Amino acid sequence: MSASGFDTVARAFAPDAIGRTVRLRGWVLRSRSSGGILFLLLRDRTGVVQVTGRRDLLGDAVFDAVEHTQVEGALTVEGAVAEDRRAPGGREVRASAATVVHAGEPFPIFAEQTEEFRLDKRHLVIRSQEHVATFRIKAELLRACREFLDREEVLEMTPPVLSGNAAEGGADAFQIDYFGRPGYLSQSAQLYLEALLFPHERVYALTPSFRAEKSRTPRHLTEYLHLEVELAWCDLAGLLGFMERMVESVVHAVAERRPHELEALGRPPAELLAVRAPFPRVTYTAAIDRLAAQGLPVTFGSDLGTAEERALTLEERTPVFVTHFPRELKAFYMLRSPDDPRTVEAADLLAPEGYGEIIGASCRETDLAGLVERIRAVGANLEEYEWYLDLRRHGSVPHAGFGLGIERMLRWMLRREHIRETTPFPRTPARHTP
Repeated sequence: MSASGFDTVARAFAPDAIGRTVRLRGWVLRSRSSGGILFLLLRDRTGVVQVTGRRDLLGDAVFDAVEHTQVEGALTVEGAVAEDRRAPGGREVRASAATVVHAGEPFPIFAEQTEEFRLDKRHLVIRSQEHVATFRIKAELLRACREFLDREEVLEMTPPVLSGNAAEGGADAFQIDYFGRPGYLSQSAQLYLEALLFPHERVYALTPSFRAEKSRTPRHLTEYLHLEVELAWCDLAGLLGFMERMVESVVHAVAERRPHELEALGRPPAELLAVRAPFPRVTYTAAIDRLAAQGLPVTFGSDLGTAEERALTLEERTPVFVTHFPRELKAFYMLRSPDDPRTVEAADLLAPEGYGEIIGASCRETDLAGLVERIRAVGANLEEYEWYLDLRRHGSVPHAGFGLGIERMLRWMLRREHIRETTPFPRTPARHTP
């Protein structure tokens, strides 16, 4: 029993719990009564347990009060743990005492409701067992990412989310009035991480990023969690190796630590444990040839959208790298390929099973003149990037980095139909409440 005097639900499932008395507190997941016996499922942060209560033991007043507690009402319960094969987990708590903490009003969430209504009531919908499992797994994913990066001696940084210039040109940036001057919500922490790379060599940040894209697809959010890494002395081959080691490590950690939640969401942990590096690699040019052979209307210079990425990965069971994209498709800071001036030293990591891009990566242009040329070519204001150009004037070294969309990765890992199910309060072009 904890210092508070209450046990957790998990205590009722301990090997030595049968016959012992526990004191629990939590919320009603479901309840019914029959013939003077009350059956309810009580949940807390550690799990769900069946509680039974008899009218003749609890007394009429307590029995009636508990019986009229609504779904998501709060209770405390004291009782003995017993075996019951019909109960979830094979255990139940036979109540000898109970207190209604908050009876609650009728809970407005049930299955036969429109998606829009459920999004309006998102603050209540996220109490569902499906969302509980999802966000426990997401927390594990974030922990595993940080653990991997710590082992690799990559230092966590805290770059700003407000900026005076948009990282990738501004077309898809949210502009704000910053005390009479234009400001932007961050699209990427990359430029700041590049500045932090020079004193620390290996850095990362886990921050929200914002994209003002009116993309209404199952894989787009206007606000998402962005894991970004910058590595000094790194070429494209080294970067790909780092990324696939990270993805394998993180996916395996989640599968090992959250098997029950994965099973509950329909993703067998064994499938994630089967994800092994090295991942297949295909050049952009070869990918275009493959897609054209399948009848898709693409040529060299075509962007790879949802349909193209799905076609490349639908039958795959591990992620796939697409490398060496045309220069015009990518951002100004990417390094031109030494053996083909049409392309850049860049790669996208596509999730298997048709889920699409989860990581974008590249070597960074280190030549000052080349960088100035590209900034001008994309129509950006050169003066706004003077501080970034300073990084090429003072000790510039080869370096590379990537950005991983946490929600996109989670969508693949959990086989979610829509990316909004991977974040508690999704932000899309149509919604920024609650």
